[in-house]
Amino acid sequence: MSIVNSQGPSQPGATERPGASPDSAAAIVRRLGPASVLAVLSLSLPALGGIALLWYINPIADWLVGHERAGLVVYAAAFAVLAGLALLPTYAQSILGGWAFGFGLGFPAALAGFFGGALLGYGVAHHASGDRVETLLREKPRWLAVRDALVGTGFWRALGMVALLRLPPNSPFAATNLVMSSVRVPLGAYLTGTLIGMAPRTGAAVWIAAGFRERFSSLAEGLDQPKPWWMFGVSIALLVLALGVIGHVANKAVARVANGRGG
Repeated sequence: MSIVNSQGPSQPGATERPGASPDSAAAIVRRLGPASVLAVLSLSLPALGGIALLWYINPIADWLVGHERAGLVVYAAAFAVLAGLALLPTYAQSILGGWAFGFGLGFPAALAGFFGGALLGYGVAHHASGDRVETLLREKPRWLAVRDALVGTGFWRALGMVALLRLPPNSPFAATNLVMSSVRVPLGAYLTGTLIGMAPRTGAAVWIAAGFRERFSSLAEGLDQPKPWWMFGVSIALLVLALGVIGHVANKAVARVANGRGG
């Protein structure tokens, strides 16, 4: 007499315990704890704040200029805090620097803001992530290999990789702060590489904003334009193209290094 399995044919997944697998996105988010919340905020809040800043850019710029040197200090300090806490996008704040102070003062002030924002963002992310990211990386050999390819081979290599990661125009400042702090990039290499990598796109944003402010002011006062509008437009197009090429080369370099170590 044949014995019939009273439970019937096994169903796929019938013996699996409910819940997300250890490799699922939900499980990883839970394990990262506060760091995952910071990641969401760093990708969403700057866009909303940037719209508000650009909407009120004229009164804000006038207030900063009216306070002369103190306004420049306030601008750099506010840049650092708002960028470091992922409340405003760095592009909008760089544009404000050029709009208010021109390129000569706006560019170094924006870089000072980047330095302070990078330092603050590093500290906040370091505190929030704790050892969670390191623990997760040790369980993922390929992820660990990629991390080591980026920051595990000495100060100068780490500095170069940070600069390359910062170079692309679409590299998110706050989210990159979080990642680099979480994987324990050396602080000196992180700050220096950030300044080097952010300088081209920051200079471009400040210069473009300063140029537009100068031309709009000349129009309002009935003065002659320093250059025809078409020349200014061509200059902007070439600058954007150059930034795109730089970013593409940087992305390729990072991918080549990561694949060489992680593949």
